[in-house]
Amino acid sequence: MGIGVRSGGASAYQSVAAWTSVGVDDPRRLVVMLYDGALDRIRQARGCAEHGMAGEKSVAIGRAIAILDELRGSLDFEKGGPLAANLEDLYSYASRRLLAASATGDVRILDEVAALLRELREAWAAIAAATTAP
Repeated sequence: MGIGVRSGGASAYQSVAAWTSVGVDDPRRLVVMLYDGALDRIRQARGCAEHGMAGEKSVAIGRAIAILDELRGSLDFEKGGPLAANLEDLYSYASRRLLAASATGDVRILDEVAALLRELREAWAAIAAATTAP
């Protein structure tokens, strides 16, 4: 999976495949899972940076950026309006910061992005819990 944004058809196919393979029936839960995946890749990148594993760090950061690209590609600007635009800005900012962390090896940048994504993840988890509660 490349770091860049994929074409619409391929992205749509892969999104359907992802839904089917993980058996998620609630799109909010899938978003939480994507945040979990990005946070896990950032943790991996941090560990690699601390152990001088530059190549592995770059791979983990690239995977985190790919997840952010998937989140960005799932935004619905017609229905989401300003919220979708704000999320797009946050995902773009996080991707740029991750690229900076990859180039510099500065783990503080990884911590900054992880903190941002944890806040977003918690918000989505609360929404998912509220919508699935009896």
